[in-house]
Amino acid sequence: MATVTLRGNAVDVAGALPVKGDKAPAFSLTNGDLADVGLAAFAGKKKILNIFPSIDTPTCASSVRKFNEKAASRDGVAVLCISADLPFAQKRFCGAEGIAGVANLSTFRNPAFAEAWA
Repeated sequence: MATVTLRGNAVDVAGALPVKGDKAPAFSLTNGDLADVGLAAFAGKKKILNIFPSIDTPTCASSVRKFNEKAASRDGVAVLCISADLPFAQKRFCGAEGIAGVANLSTFRNPAFAEAWA
């Protein structure tokens, strides 16, 4: 179990936070074309994983906008936006917000992703 801070209060969360240099566990998630992809699809690039519960919540939407504004324009970097939303919802949000240069991936076919990455 790990502890994070929320509004100045310590909160216990499931799992352990990754340590710099740890190898990321393999995964298979669904992209916007409904194809299953994993980390190998982004070989040769540094990967930033932006993992959030749902794009259709105000907090997540706000953080995704800000995060992608800062990260999506970096050369040699793949920004992977991962949520439980269906690929269609991810595409709708990014289109409406003008977010480009990120890879949207859905856990809807692989709910075990949350456990492996907790």
